[in-house]
Amino acid sequence: MKNSTLYVVSGVLAVAIIILYILHFTTKPSANGASAKDLSALLNDSSITLPIAYVNVDSLLMNYNFARDLNESLLRKQESTRATLNQKQGQVSSAHAEFERLLRNNAFLTPERAQQEQNKVQQMYQEYQQLEERLTQELLMEQEKLNIQMEDTIKARMIEFNQNKNFEIIFNNRTTSTILYADKKYDITNAVVEFLNSKYGPATATAAAGN
Repeated sequence: MKNSTLYVVSGVLAVAIIILYILHFTTKPSANGASAKDLSALLNDSSITLPIAYVNVDSLLMNYNFARDLNESLLRKQESTRATLNQKQGQVSSAHAEFERLLRNNAFLTPERAQQEQNKVQQMYQEYQQLEERLTQELLMEQEKLNIQMEDTIKARMIEFNQNKNFEIIFNNRTTSTILYADKKYDITNAVVEFLNSKYGPATATAAAGN
């Protein structure tokens, strides 16, 4: 309930900010203090463009070369992890199958010897589980690190991008965002992607490939 309240307050504040922008940038007070246009007319005037914009983050991440390289780096790590676990799992399966074969053929001279082999297989399986847990945790940490790296890079670049654009607010437009509708004229995704890719140099590319 608390989170829902925060979302509602956030939405109300966003609407209030937009209305303030409309009043500030498009109206001038008349002699008697009244606005030159009423608020309803301003909100329906399609010629008005506010100093705000939004970026479709899903599209940005698909087309930003740095984001694609980081994603490829993560996929390579996932494939390496999967290969390591498959190899270990294969060793455990082979050891278990061999133990079962020897047990069926009464190849163990004593029950104690059979128990030793069974314990050995169980130990291998426990080691496999521990390895799986460790590698999975490492993969999650790597993903979090790359997400932070990507977010920090984009935020830094957006400050540079906006130096001559003079936007007051730049929203993101994702499924989880508070933007339910926005006119296409406020969509600057393509311009941002073009700018980010123009700043993606060899040093950044090397850093991404090294992850």
